[in-house]
Amino acid sequence: MFNKVIMIGHLTRDVELKHLNTGVAVADIGLASNSRYKKQDGSMAEDTCFVDVTLFGRTAEVANQYLRKGSKILIEGRLRYESWTDQQGNKRSKHKITAESLEMLDSKAQSENRANQGYGDSYGSQGSYGGSNYGGGYGGGNYGGSNYNQGSYGSYGSNYNRGGNSGGASNAAKNPNDIPEVDVDDEVPF
Repeated sequence: MFNKVIMIGHLTRDVELKHLNTGVAVADIGLASNSRYKKQDGSMAEDTCFVDVTLFGRTAEVANQYLRKGSKILIEGRLRYESWTDQQGNKRSKHKITAESLEMLDSKAQSENRANQGYGDSYGSQGSYGGSNYGGGYGGGNYGGSNYNQGSYGSYGSNYNRGGNSGGASNAAKNPNDIPEVDVDDEVPF
């Protein structure tokens, strides 16, 4: 099955950074995305979708360093369903995104304005990281051939090595124009 989410929105809170026992950085953020549509009566309406996002590795560290509540970002990742029982015994559930890449969409002026308000450093000349691999080192470029860089001041991604190619970038990063062949008959859920 193919599980891919692309979402643009604003952070609803500052980044919450933690480190696992293994030393891997993990960050949790809240993302709000607005959509506008025209109702049947012709008036405009707006919906806001709130989603929790989890970032890992260098992507989490960069988010903690440069992002603050209100920052505009683009997230690519996988949708995940979590369920649990709360303290009152009620079953609870929610969808979350596990981010594979992150792009900052704020302009340099907006980031400097936040820096002047006591939010730390501006983006400066950070440039663009291709991404970090669990296989080690920095990868190169946007994975999967996607390019959403709209004059942003950084693109941070993680390529989680899922076997086969144990060192460096994935096959998708080597040739982003290769589209994997999918046997549709095997993928139909009904």
